[in-house]
Amino acid sequence: MRKYKHIVQYYETDRMGITHHSNYIRWMEEARIDFLDQIGWNYARLEELGVISPVTEASCRYKHSTTFADEILISVSVEEFKGVRLKLRYRMEKADGSLAAEGHSEHCFLDPDGKIVRLDKRFLDFFRTLTELAQANEPQAGGHRL
Repeated sequence: MRKYKHIVQYYETDRMGITHHSNYIRWMEEARIDFLDQIGWNYARLEELGVISPVTEASCRYKHSTTFADEILISVSVEEFKGVRLKLRYRMEKADGSLAAEGHSEHCFLDPDGKIVRLDKRFLDFFRTLTELAQANEPQAGGHRL
């Protein structure tokens, strides 16, 4: 899976020249949109099918500050998927490989009336894709996630 690249914009920085913390959550959204596009289930397609995916939780841990014009490479992976709730993990690195931030977001899938959509019942291909990605990120027996 290709990493999403974001270049820190001047307006994203504060008076001290450091990226304001709220922007990292926005970058996670940008990377999530790119991730869904890469797996063939972009937001436009989902919305055409009558599915919306609201954020139910988001968090970010800041490790190293970023500044104007820094190149940030964002990896997105499926941390957990149980059929109704999707948990994504984000790793944001500077071009030199140093870790800038880590985060996660959780999502559910709803129809236009706000009712839960069971992907395994209505969109089996999407369900299988997310399940495979989640399984690929599970720790191996006797191992652990890094």
